[in-house]
Amino acid sequence: MRKESPRWLGILKKMKEKGYRLTPQRLAVAKIVSESQEHPNAQRIYERIRNDFPGLSLATIYKIMAVLKDLGEVMELSVGVGGSRYDGARPYPHPHLICTGCQRIWDPEIPMLEDLPRKLAQKTGFQIHRHRLDFFGLCPRCQRRHSWRNEE
Repeated sequence: MRKESPRWLGILKKMKEKGYRLTPQRLAVAKIVSESQEHPNAQRIYERIRNDFPGLSLATIYKIMAVLKDLGEVMELSVGVGGSRYDGARPYPHPHLICTGCQRIWDPEIPMLEDLPRKLAQKTGFQIHRHRLDFFGLCPRCQRRHSWRNEE
C-alpha cells in the first residue's frame, strides 16, 4: 500500500474544512499538483488524467485549479508561452528560474532571499501583502542548443 504524501493530505483536509466536495476529479488534480516538481499547466494536468475520467473537460481542470488557488494551495505562475503554470508543491512565495527556451521551471533554494520581504518592508515602511520573484533566461541545456545553432 502506497503512503499518501503529507502535502496532498493537507490539501484534502483544507478542502473538507472549506466545504468542498472531494470528487474523484478534484482528488486526482490535487494529487498531481501537490506532488509535481514540473509546474504543470492545465493542459498537462488534463492529459495526465483524462483517460481515468472520460467526461472530464479542460474547463473542469481550470475550475479545480481556481479552487486550489483560492484555498492558497496552488501558486499560479503566468509565464507567457503555454499559459499559466501551477506550483502546488511549494504554494508560497519563493524564486523561480524560468527557461525561455524549453519553458521548464526550477525552484532554486536561495536562503538569502527568504528574509528579503521582511527587510524590504522594514527599510521602506511598505506593507507587503504578497510577492513573486521570477528569473527568466536560458537553462544550460538550451544555452548549449542555442550556441550550436549559432555555429552553423
